[in-house]
Amino acid sequence: MTTVLSRKGQIVLPGAVREMLALQPGDDFEVTVEDDETISLRRINRPANQGLVDLMLACPAAFEVPPRERDDSPALEL
Repeated sequence: MTTVLSRKGQIVLPGAVREMLALQPGDDFEVTVEDDETISLRRINRPANQGLVDLMLACPAAFEVPPRERDDSPALEL
């Protein structure tokens, strides 16, 4: 299979490849240049909010999330 680099620097993955790997819009990829003729593309599977969870777990001090106050005011009419 072949594909073409667009003027914007985009490469379209053939539909057969997207279907075989169950690729979805928004999937993240790591791009690695192997040598002058080889570029590797690897899908990165990260759970949602993984970066946020890692950041919170790395917090050097203990913290608590304060309780939220209840708002009983009527909803706004839009």
